[in-house]
Amino acid sequence: MDSERAARWGLQVTYTDTSGQQRRSPDASVAHVLAALDREGAGAEDSEPPALDALLVRRPGDRSLPEHLRGGLLVTEDGASLGPVDGLPPDLPLGYHTLEGADGRLTTVVVSPGVCSLPEDLVAWGWSLQVYAARSRASWGMGDLADARTVGEWSLDFGGQPLLLLNPLHAVNPTADPQPSPYSAGSRCFRNPLYLRVEELPGAAAIGVDLAPVAAAGRALLAERRIDRARVWAYKADALERLWSVPHAPGRAAAEAAIAADPVLAAFAAYCVAVERHGPSWPTWPQGLRRPDGSDWGRFTRDHADRVAFHAWLQGLVAAQLSALQGTVPIVHDLAVGTSPEGFDAWYWQDLFVLDGTTVGAPPDQFNTRGQDWALPPMDPWRARGAVFEPLVRMLRCAFEHGAGVRIDHVMGLFRLFWIPPDPGPADGVYVRQPAQELLDVVALESVRAGAFVVGEDLGTVEPAVREELAARRLLAYRVLELEEGHPDDFPELAVASATTHDLPTVPGFWSGADLAAQERLDLAPNVADTLAARARLRDMLGVADDAPADEVVLATYRLLAGAPSRVVVGQLDDVAGVEERPNMPGTITQWPNWSLALPRPLEDLLAEQGAAAAADALASPRR
Repeated sequence: MDSERAARWGLQVTYTDTSGQQRRSPDASVAHVLAALDREGAGAEDSEPPALDALLVRRPGDRSLPEHLRGGLLVTEDGASLGPVDGLPPDLPLGYHTLEGADGRLTTVVVSPGVCSLPEDLVAWGWSLQVYAARSRASWGMGDLADARTVGEWSLDFGGQPLLLLNPLHAVNPTADPQPSPYSAGSRCFRNPLYLRVEELPGAAAIGVDLAPVAAAGRALLAERRIDRARVWAYKADALERLWSVPHAPGRAAAEAAIAADPVLAAFAAYCVAVERHGPSWPTWPQGLRRPDGSDWGRFTRDHADRVAFHAWLQGLVAAQLSALQGTVPIVHDLAVGTSPEGFDAWYWQDLFVLDGTTVGAPPDQFNTRGQDWALPPMDPWRARGAVFEPLVRMLRCAFEHGAGVRIDHVMGLFRLFWIPPDPGPADGVYVRQPAQELLDVVALESVRAGAFVVGEDLGTVEPAVREELAARRLLAYRVLELEEGHPDDFPELAVASATTHDLPTVPGFWSGADLAAQERLDLAPNVADTLAARARLRDMLGVADDAPADEVVLATYRLLAGAPSRVVVGQLDDVAGVEERPNMPGTITQWPNWSLALPRPLEDLLAEQGAAAAADALASPRR
């Protein structure tokens, strides 16, 4: 193995795991990842990563330019030409500007503030909400944006500054059986219409009689706790198509205008129609549709213009209901770490992805002893840089559009990502370095433009310097009581504090041992010793008896958590409802109802319970 070549392409072949042990990636895995990155070098030892001159990042007021870029023609983001320059203007605004060199090559000059927006008065509490699980009696089989609004409105009664941290609302392929995982996005640049409350859509009241049977069928799905997204979508799609078919349907003209104004939206809407016609596996589509610049798209979009407009219309509907939710309480959107290989993002930016079966995941740690394979293709960091991180910019803008903040899942992916070749398991992956400083500068720029804060989910195998850099950039860290050996009093100020996460046991499941028993039953090789030690730490911190009931432990946990100095603390309605099953069990596919378990009681009943009020009051009291 050529270690110099591996390092030049950003591979980190040795790393320190969560137990402090040095690990080395297998040579075969390193060779595979090198070949995937160096697509055109044919293994040459002197091959260089591409697009090294495509990007230049500067702070406001920094006039410096490399020698080879001096004398280039500078055009600002708003189209103003500043002529040939030997240095950047001192008043060049924040944004993305273009510098054309004497040889005709273009360099994007990103002027970034370097640090994210963070309101000085941000001291908040709230809920990390799995929206799909929070069903009311009006829901059509799964929780929706109106249900999330109900949780927000209820939270206002307890004072302080409540907020909602929502599961990812990313779009999925419009198939008959939608992808259940919020973290396996079809597109992180658009949203999932499954979360719409149909009765609140423009025009719904005018044809309410026509919608009554399908609404009743949708609500009948509430009889089963396990969410059936296929049937939910069947009923909602039926209702949405009826609304669209009404002459002069509200929003039709706006959808058509949006398509004309936004080529990425136009491509997404056309892609959705192609999925309906040809299936979700775009590599098997007719040849002229397999790429966004394919020769058949002109005819296809003309032939299906009404259906293309329908999918753009759906995006406008979700945006409107998100706006209504944001008008109630601040919301924080979750940005998943990756996208499905059969989704819009992988199709539209296919030249930036590695689509040979390589996936991203995480190496083994104390709670996932076999590692994790997330079945998501990696983005080539060098090609993405050459495209000025266009997918990242687009997905950040989508997330910031109707949110007070954004949580970046697995924020360590901005520094390095664990690539797993097709054949080995997660333990045999390779870390690939990312252009972290430039990526963080882009995140900071978009954050400041949106006036929204950023949370970096920094759980798992984390290099020490990562957390220092995130704090310097004013990103909030993530601290989870179940994972921490210290007391919440010692959590950092710039953090979101939580008892658990969607990938970890609920507090009731952790306390009762039901989650550990489930892992053993599923042969997931859980770390029993560390789990029992973590439970003992929690017991001692709470000062409760070893056989204390779960509801007592939940309340005591939230009171303890609320005293953390962290800017934001969040609870989970799963804990309040006494749920022992975690939302997602890493390492399983069909063995666990991942992302498909609703809360066991209707939202109206749960929020009326004394335990829910006590939990909300516990979180809010120190912050009022």
